[in-house]
Amino acid sequence: MRSVSVLSLPKAAIAALAATLGVATVVAGCGQVSQLKGRKAYKDANAAYQAQDYKKAADLYQTTVEADPDTPELTPAYFFLANSLDNLYKPSKKGEAANDALMASAVKYYQIAADKLSASDNAEFKKLGKLSMQYLVAAYDPDKLNDPGKAEPVLQHMIQADPADPSNYFRLARLYEDAGVYDEAERIFLAAKDNRPNDASVYTSLASYYNRQGRFDKTIAALEQRAEKDSKNPEAWQTIAVYYQDEARKDSRLRDAEKKDYVLKGIAAVDKALNIKPDYSDAMTYKGLLLRLEANLEKDPAKQQQLLKEANELRDKSEEIRKKKPAGA
Repeated sequence: MRSVSVLSLPKAAIAALAATLGVATVVAGCGQVSQLKGRKAYKDANAAYQAQDYKKAADLYQTTVEADPDTPELTPAYFFLANSLDNLYKPSKKGEAANDALMASAVKYYQIAADKLSASDNAEFKKLGKLSMQYLVAAYDPDKLNDPGKAEPVLQHMIQADPADPSNYFRLARLYEDAGVYDEAERIFLAAKDNRPNDASVYTSLASYYNRQGRFDKTIAALEQRAEKDSKNPEAWQTIAVYYQDEARKDSRLRDAEKKDYVLKGIAAVDKALNIKPDYSDAMTYKGLLLRLEANLEKDPAKQQQLLKEANELRDKSEEIRKKKPAGA
């Protein structure tokens, strides 16, 4: 089963958030010894987390939630405790009791963090609550707990909580696809499209799904729907050309007439991209590739040479444009 990455923030961003929350939550004084102990542990834990000393951080976050489990300002400790344990887990040691226990504990605290932080009025805490659920889903990936059945209700809850976020639909659909439940996978992809009809990603994700299933007609239909909604975007038309070129080149079942039909449709799509953006070097490259495919199918030698000449000219023009672009552009 393929693993789907669901992590929306890099480690550096999460560490920075730990630092920010740490500063915000240790300012207020508190007379009770246990609360002071919790706050002190939380501050030290955040410093250890930033330094990527996850063992020390986990111990200190554990102290925090045990000493002061109910102070709202310290609620993020549950997420950072879970994430520290998650970082200590080693996929290469999967099956070893002590290592597996780390992930089991991480799941426990991700769930607590999700419940507590998602209910907070603090916007930053809510973000951590959402991130907690994303990491909870990732904990059930094949390289960790390998239990997609437990990820399913989490993803369904995430969709209900935020129906406008297409990424949750994609994760759930991919989970069904990996499990071979293709009707459900398609249904979820289509639900994403219904909820976000103007979002390009729902069409490209749906097209990728159909393409993996070998349903090329539906692949193109999804891409064309996207292009019609975003008709001034050259990339939308270029993407159609890419799929036509790839299918004409790779599908050995196609007869020459079918290959030529795909090639010509690909050229028509890439021409739309170039009409919008005449210096679109990627589109030039793909038009050249399509022209070479057309040349291979052409019986007339003169016509064949003309197609190859045009392909070479586009290749040279594309290279010239690329050389003029600043480095990293």
